[in-house]
Order: sequence, then structure tokens, then C-alpha cells
Amino acid sequence: MRQVRSENTKPELIVRKLAHRLGYRFRLHRRDLPGKPDLVFPGRRKIIFVHGCFWHQHSCKRGARKPSTRTEYWSAKLDKNVARDKAVIRKLRAMGWGVMIIWECQTNPAKINRLAGRITRFLDKT
Repeated sequence: MRQVRSENTKPELIVRKLAHRLGYRFRLHRRDLPGKPDLVFPGRRKIIFVHGCFWHQHSCKRGARKPSTRTEYWSAKLDKNVARDKAVIRKLRAMGWGVMIIWECQTNPAKINRLAGRITRFLDKT
């Protein structure tokens, strides 16, 4: 598990390049905010998290996979991740931040135009 990164992952880099290409400027991994969000747009009070489908239990086929060994350990770990995500989002919204989650499977090059539209709508909405 040492090789699993929490920052600068491939899906995160795709989203960062896309947001920058769309003309948005942001801060990375602000430690003073709950959950240390991946992209923070302070002037807009918006946050984007880029979640790995497996680690955050997305409903896609990649997220629906379950390890076949040490199932109790992995189930508990993944359930805690999901619970922590919900708590962090609740805290951020209570602080007045808009939150968007982009899943790893949505960063597929074939879906990049759709993702660009979602990001634009989210960030331009007041």
C-alpha cells in the first residue's frame, strides 16, 4: 500500500490540466480545510475532490470490486473511507463551500468533453 498515492494521482492530474485549460486557477491540497481537498477555488468558494473508484467505493465496475482476501479488514477500511468522505463533505458545506466529486472513471479520455462541461457548470454556478 506504500505505492498508493493520495496526491498527484493520474486522474487528479487530468482534472487539474483540464481545469487550467478551461481558464480556472486553483490551489492544491489546502491543509486548513477538512479532507485536504484536491482542488480549491478560493474566490469561488468551490472545491473539487478527485476520488479513486475503488478506494471511495464508486458504483462503477472498478469501484464494485471487493478484495478476495482479508475481506473483514478491507470491508471495514473501505466503509471508513466512505463515512469519512460524507463527514468531510458535510463539514465543508456547513462552512459555505460548494463541493464536487469527480470519480476516476469519469477522467477517461473518451469522456473528457462531458467532464469539462460539468466542471464549467459547477464553477460558474453562483
